Amino acid sequence: MFKHILVPIDGSATSLRAIDKATSLAKAFGSKVTALYVIDPYPFTGVGADFALGQDQYLDAAKSEANAAMEAARVQAQNVGATIDSLVTEAHTAWRGIIDTATQLGVDLLVMGSHGRRGLEKLVLGSVTQSVLAHTRITTLVVRDAAD
Repeated sequence: MFKHILVPIDGSATSLRAIDKATSLAKAFGSKVTALYVIDPYPFTGVGADFALGQDQYLDAAKSEANAAMEAARVQAQNVGATIDSLVTEAHTAWRGIIDTATQLGVDLLVMGSHGRRGLEKLVLGSVTQSVLAHTRITTLVVRDAAD
């Protein structure tokens, strides 16, 4: 039914739950699974020499975080006897990076974790999952936090 499943991850427990769901579906349907981590390369709004140094430090930290998240996803998949491909990309917004990558790879299912933020926290942090749902036509399975 599904040939290629994309799982955007952020290193959280919720994204690892999404890996579990995706690998279960992949086993059932014989699907390929790709884990995706999106780095925003321009999170700062500064100028000058201090900005350039801060940007390099930020990108190094973001890449390190991405690698750690990918390793956790690989281990999670291995624990259930599955293998996944991994991909790190850069995009100005995470949701745009997810949709663009899904389109480029020709995936037919997105499996995403949702932290279930509400109120002010949602207003300040936004919702990547909500933005993806609003802008994609690809079938999307939303995996909620264990507490929800």
